[in-house]
Amino acid sequence: MQTFPKKLTRRNFLTFSALGGLSYMRFWEPHWLHVRRQEIVTGKAGSNAPLRLLQLSDLHASDVVSLAYIESAIALGLAEKPDLICLTGDFITSVYDQFDGYSGILAKLARHAPTYATLGNHDGGLWAGRTYGYPDSQSVRGMLATAGIDLLHNTYRDVVIGGRKLRVVGLGDKWSAELFPLLAFPADSPVADDVFTIALSHNPDTKDDLAGFPWDLMLSGHTHGGQLLVPLVGAPFAPVRDRRFIEGLHRWNDRWLHISKGVGNLHGMRFNCRPEVNLITLA
Repeated sequence: MQTFPKKLTRRNFLTFSALGGLSYMRFWEPHWLHVRRQEIVTGKAGSNAPLRLLQLSDLHASDVVSLAYIESAIALGLAEKPDLICLTGDFITSVYDQFDGYSGILAKLARHAPTYATLGNHDGGLWAGRTYGYPDSQSVRGMLATAGIDLLHNTYRDVVIGGRKLRVVGLGDKWSAELFPLLAFPADSPVADDVFTIALSHNPDTKDDLAGFPWDLMLSGHTHGGQLLVPLVGAPFAPVRDRRFIEGLHRWNDRWLHISKGVGNLHGMRFNCRPEVNLITLA
């Protein structure tokens, strides 16, 4: 005797839909990486050749973000042949035990192009020590040093790449109470008119703290683009005060802000907010 499946009820439909949605959020979208490409006309003198800047943010190595996945993100970024690489914090999520392997992966960046980094709130310090991480950032600092990456912690570097004069300024993390712009932008080292200044600051809310200092472009992360974007609601979980700036490229007070959605995630989930590596062309 032939049998037929039971009638699909509304309850079964909703159950299957919910399970499908959770599976997508957990097993598909968090790994659906892509390259987001944008261009900025700097208006500064220098080389006529464009400069390709790769930003990687919020790698969040953890039990739900593997080193293999991070390595694939790095490979995706390096395939864009960047001239300059900037890393904007949250290399880990909490206590971590694979720093040797991690530094070997990150070293691929430094071997390709000048690579500068700043720290995020998860990388150790006041905020991390009070939650579920390290009370200081020595583990992440050591990893970056081993990888040959220049950590800019409330300091700067002047560089010339392809004939273009740049100042790269790295700020300490706001939530970790390590943001000291007076050290990063010393009054006795003014920026020349033909220099394009890039500020690396993990949390985009720091734009207000940096309003009185000379910079042209601020690169941030921290928000994960909201990580879970709810239709008709937006990004209810974005951890920022100024909710105008959760992701993407924006103009603010005649300057540029770029907030990356990031590579990794917290709790292994993303919805309607794909992870990304960012290529910004400075024209």
